[in-house]
Order: sequence, then C-alpha cells, then structure tokens
Amino acid sequence: MSTLLHIKNMVCPRCIESVQEVLTYEGFEVQQIKLGEVEIDRQPSADRLEKISKLLHSRGFELLHNKKKIVADQVKSEIIKLVHHSENEILNVNLSSHLSSLVGADYSSISSLFSSSEGLTIERFTILQKIEKVKELLSYGELTASEIAFKMGYSSAAHLSSQFKKETGMTPGQYKKLKDKNRNPLDHIG
Repeated sequence: MSTLLHIKNMVCPRCIESVQEVLTYEGFEVQQIKLGEVEIDRQPSADRLEKISKLLHSRGFELLHNKKKIVADQVKSEIIKLVHHSENEILNVNLSSHLSSLVGADYSSISSLFSSSEGLTIERFTILQKIEKVKELLSYGELTASEIAFKMGYSSAAHLSSQFKKETGMTPGQYKKLKDKNRNPLDHIG
C-alpha cells in the first residue's frame, strides 16, 4: 500500500530530483512526486522514516508530520510553482479557488491556518514570491518593466514599480543598476 510523504522546502525541479534520489537510495519506489509531496510504494517503518528524515534534512528538506504544517507547505509549494515555474499561469488562476480545490477546504480556513502557521498571509507570501521573481527577471535584462508587469499579472508597470519599491525600498530601475543584486532562496522568503 502506497504512502504519501509531505516534504518542506521542495521549491524546484532539482529538489524533486534530490528527494527522489534519497528515497530510491533507501530502496523505495517513487510512484509520484511533485513539489512538497511524494508517493512511495509502501509505508516505511519508524526507523526507516527517521533515517529518511535525517537524509532529507542533510539536503535542506524537512519531513512534515503536522497537518497544519502540511497544508501550509502545500500552499507555499503551489504558489512557488505558479510564480516561478509556470509560464504565465499566475495570470490565469483565481488563487483562492485554486488553493481551495488543491487542499480540499474553503479558502478562509486555509488562509487562517496558513497565517497562524507561517506568520504572514497567503497574499503577502504571494507578493514576496512575485517580487523575488521580478528580481530574477530584472537581473536577466531581457524584458522591459511593462513586459515583466504583464508576465507577473500586474495591472501596469506603475503598479509593479510601486509594489516593488514598497517591498525593496527601490524602483525596478534602481535594482537593475545594482552590482550586487541580493536575491533570496525561495524557501527563505516569508
């Protein structure tokens, strides 16, 4: 009988590969894996689960057991996926409906649980992720501010600039001119 494990700090395709490597090394068949969770072929014993937990921890991940943390991590993983790994999907998603469908609970419950677990709202977490993605896009220098604003779902370049300045203390243009563009790892935002 398969088992679903919830894993914190999975934020990119390399994280998926790393987690799969750990579980395969430990002799488990990975049946399905995505950001934040992995389904393996059988339930590990308590000793094996502890060993898996230590191996994952050594790579920067955390095996989750608390339902509140699991839901919060599902929400974080989905927002990271939408903002950083989906081409323009952030534009086409009603986030509250999407998260309700994903988690299987009403949005107000999810929002309350997330806020109490993480110390910030889902909306604030989403804004911080979007700002980090904007920093990445500015660093590449391939898109204009208007193109970045459209890509990230902002109503205008002025709206993006205003929110960027509020969060970073500088305009996107000022950030683009910096030599040392301080970007944050995705799992440390929030």
